[in-house]
Amino acid sequence: MIKKIFNIVKKIVFAFLILYGLNLTLNSTSLNIIIPINIITILLVSFLGFPGLCAIIILFLII
Repeated sequence: MIKKIFNIVKKIVFAFLILYGLNLTLNSTSLNIIIPINIITILLVSFLGFPGLCAIIILFLII
């Protein structure tokens, strides 16, 4: 039980770090893409992983 909770917390922290690093990287480019770090984006990236991150970026570029 504790192992499952630890894995979920680990995925959430990793998703936060990925979004933060992506914001640092994409903000310095000419695209000026800033993805807000909120509960929806963190949960989407933590549960879906890389495809979720790509979906967020594509949605940002479309809208």
